[in-house]
Parts: sequence; C-alpha cells; structure tokens
Amino acid sequence: MQTAIIIPARYASTRYPGKPLAELRGANGVAKPLIQRSWEAAMAVQGASSGAVQVFVATDDDRIVEAARAFGAEVLMTAPECENGTVRCHDALRSLPEMPDLVVNLQGDAPLTPPWFVEALITAMQVDETAAVATPVLRCDGETYGKFIEDRRAGRVGGTTAVFGSEGRALYFSKEVVPFLGEPLASSFPPEAETPVFHHVGVYAYRPAALDAYVTWAMGPLERLEGLEQLRFLENGASVKCVEVDARGRVFWELNNPVDVERIEAVLRTLGME
Repeated sequence: MQTAIIIPARYASTRYPGKPLAELRGANGVAKPLIQRSWEAAMAVQGASSGAVQVFVATDDDRIVEAARAFGAEVLMTAPECENGTVRCHDALRSLPEMPDLVVNLQGDAPLTPPWFVEALITAMQVDETAAVATPVLRCDGETYGKFIEDRRAGRVGGTTAVFGSEGRALYFSKEVVPFLGEPLASSFPPEAETPVFHHVGVYAYRPAALDAYVTWAMGPLERLEGLEQLRFLENGASVKCVEVDARGRVFWELNNPVDVERIEAVLRTLGME
C-alpha cells in the first residue's frame, strides 16, 4: 500500500505551549527538539529511508517549519484552523501530488514510538478491509500502570487508555484509567507484571475516505468531554481497529506534560539513543 506518514505539529498547545520544539537530551547528552525525535521515529519505519513510505511534518507554524527543514524533514503547510491532528492530516493531503492508499498519523509528541508499531498498523489495514482506522494498543505492565495512577492522583492528564472487543474493535478511549481496577487488585502488580489495562498509543492509520468523512462530522459530546479526537469516529459508527503490539522490552511514553521530559530522556539513555 502506498503510505504517507504525516506528523502533525502545532506550537500553541494548551497544556504545553511550544511542545514540538521542547528539547530532549539523548544518551550522548546532545539535545534535539521533540519534533526531530518524532521524525526520526517515523524514518525508522520499514520503507521510509528508501522513499517507499513517505514522511512529512505538517504544521502551520513558521518556527516548526524552520526547525523541521533544518534537520531535513519535508514539510506540508496546513491551515491554522485545524482543530486536531486528524484534521491536520486531512488538510495536509491537499499538498500531496498523489493520494496515498493509507495515511499514518504519527503524533509529534510520541518520539519513543517503535517502528514495528507503525508496521503492524499497515499490515492490519492490508488484512482487514472493513477497518476505517487502525491504532495500536499496548498492554500496561505494573510500572506503566503505576505512572498512569500517579498522574491522575496528581491531577495531571497523562496517557490514554483503550477498551476493545474480542475482534479488536474499539469500544472506548479515555484519559481516565479504564477499566477501573478496585483494591486490592490495583495495588497488586509488580513492575514487570501484565495488567488488564491497555495504553493507547497515539498513532493512527486511516483510509483517505475515513479522513474525508471525519471532517464532515461535528464534534460529539464524548470527544468534547474527553478531548480525544478519535472518539469522533466511534460516535459516528466508524470501525476503529485496535492492534495489540509488543513493546519488546522498550518503555513507551508520550510527552504530555513537562514532567514527561525527564521520563523520556531516561528511556533514551537506557536505550542508548542519541
């Protein structure tokens, strides 16, 4: 499938203004902006280095444009009115000379996204022609689950969780930790133990027709309450396939709050990523 990976990036984040340009130090002590580390994650996907899979940064901000071009990224300019990353991906398609078969939204705040997560989505969309959208989910270990609970107790909005049916069809996404685990179960997980909670990884693979439909739908009450753009698909009956992926021992975390900089830098050091 002809695939375009688009990395939507906006400067004016409500919770973390200027987030795409926040610097993250790697194992060698050298700092790179978040948007560069996210682009490097996309470029590690099979086919990206050869051009078989195209990678773009999509933004409306000149500061991000300048930074992205400085490290060699191709940039697609989008309208400033784009309300979320899904709409920005759709808007970016106007600048492509040819419509791809598949559009991957690799969000600019997820620099730890392993390439096999994206590759799994592409494969899932090839196999399941009924899926309009696919997105990865990662079973939380005790350590990650603990970080979710820590964030919520501190009043921080951290990662997103997902629940889905037996065939992988998404039932709901939430910034709360779902399903709810009552005591004593919630306190019983050692760091490496599997839990019943799935971390939603902020990557999406869409068919272009799904993006076309998305921008015609108004924001629904669930999307408005949770602040999660993918809920618009569920509220309008679109099929979102959750693809369970294996972290292969790698810690995954997005940059949602300033406190996450230290968390991500620790992982970069552990992995020896420069």
